[in-house]
Amino acid sequence: MRRLAWAAALLGAALAAMVAGAWIAASRHDLSGLETRVPRRTALMAERAAQAAREGRRVRVDHRPVPYARISPILRRAVLVAEDDAFFAHGGLDWNEIQASVRRNVEARRVVRGGSTITQQLAKNLWLGSARTPWRKAEEMFLALRLERALSKRRIFELYLNCIEWGDGIYGAEAAARRHFGVAAADLSPRQAVLLAAVIVNPRRYSPTTPSPRVERRARLIAARLHRRGVLDEAGLRAARGEAPRPAPPAYAAPDTAAAVAPRDSAAPGETPPAAPPP
Repeated sequence: MRRLAWAAALLGAALAAMVAGAWIAASRHDLSGLETRVPRRTALMAERAAQAAREGRRVRVDHRPVPYARISPILRRAVLVAEDDAFFAHGGLDWNEIQASVRRNVEARRVVRGGSTITQQLAKNLWLGSARTPWRKAEEMFLALRLERALSKRRIFELYLNCIEWGDGIYGAEAAARRHFGVAAADLSPRQAVLLAAVIVNPRRYSPTTPSPRVERRARLIAARLHRRGVLDEAGLRAARGEAPRPAPPAYAAPDTAAAVAPRDSAAPGETPPAAPPP
């Protein structure tokens, strides 16, 4: 019994020391300047560059920060649905998601669900890289709390969208849109937006231009959620799924109703007839 008490005390002391050390480590990172600029180089970029050098590869880094307004609203909503649905409601840590992740990982006996919020992911990208250790997780959580105190939600999300990895050497929404689809981030179609959101889970393994069955399923799930929330109408949902638009019904009027319909749908002499509504 006494041994168990000592073991528990030692474990508690070790955890307390780890938490204190993580808090101190998180406190040394500089947040100044994040309100007005997007970092040109992050810890994740440096880690990927070092990894490529060890493998004898040369990777061209493509990072093109743009203002929040120049990122497709559909992409913004798709990323929230895919990565952190409660982003605008929590304070940097989503305790419900953390509990669900712990249960899932314990059941699987390995890490299968991260539980990190967008704020935590931003902290990891900016300062910590991709390493997964209890120490790094604790530091990531403290950094997320610091970011939430220092910046607005919109600014945190803007930084995230401009720094997130979207392929080998591709960082941020603008570079991703240009490299993968040849368009600006502001001009992404619903289909392109949900595919980009779907590959965030592992952007170096999955491609938005040649989606695997898993990516396709995830993209369709994201599109369905956007449709339920009114972000996409029926036509937008079909477009996001990569489906052909529904054909328009034939436009004709029965002889006995033509006269009643004519005043609204017909044009006066010399006028251009009104265009049919889009399908």
